[in-house]
Amino acid sequence: MKAMILAAGLGTRLKPFTNTHPKALALVNGKPVLQRNIEYLAQFGIKDIIVNVHHFADQVKDALQKNNGYGSRVTVSDESDEILETGGGVKKASGFFTGESSFVVMNVDILTDMDIRLMIRQHKSMNSLATLAVTNRITNRYFLFDELGNLCGWKNEKTNEQKICKESDKYTQKAFSGISVISPAIFPMIKFKGKFTLVELYLHLAKTNAINAFDHSTSKFIDVGKPENILIANQIF
Repeated sequence: MKAMILAAGLGTRLKPFTNTHPKALALVNGKPVLQRNIEYLAQFGIKDIIVNVHHFADQVKDALQKNNGYGSRVTVSDESDEILETGGGVKKASGFFTGESSFVVMNVDILTDMDIRLMIRQHKSMNSLATLAVTNRITNRYFLFDELGNLCGWKNEKTNEQKICKESDKYTQKAFSGISVISPAIFPMIKFKGKFTLVELYLHLAKTNAINAFDHSTSKFIDVGKPENILIANQIF
């Protein structure tokens, strides 16, 4: 199985570090989060990885080259000319996943000890187009699922904005962890061009396809996209 680590973002929440560095090289206990996530995937035998880059792209490339991909086979998807957001970045890298039955996509700025094998197993058993890692934590933005775990919509708690793509009698809010298992069958279905997010894509495709939740609320998880969370991560990982 192959994976993509999304590392092209500007990391605006992580300033001032990202004024001079990419968020992928932010340190948790002396180790870059990019390295931590490459090693995390390797634990489960996933050692063929593509990483997209944009913000201080050369720093990421240099780190990967100097450290021999941190022990994995790492390909770079260069978005130096234009950042494509999460969905556009995955679409650009589609050729990397030719011949795969499914693949993993994860944000570089999250850390977890979730057993991704269980998520992959569920994805395959349910024949999902995409499976989304979620937890019960409190956040500002939630995915909405029905009682069977099918994606039905999205909600912003701060603005009260809500997007419903599939009607249900009851919606359950879950916080997205930034990890997906995806079938390559998704690529011919993508009609968006240029910049777009995976959230936009999932909400569009969930109208007619199985996009499901994988709840890993019992796992360790933290978003290290903010300086204060780096300090917390130092205590956890």
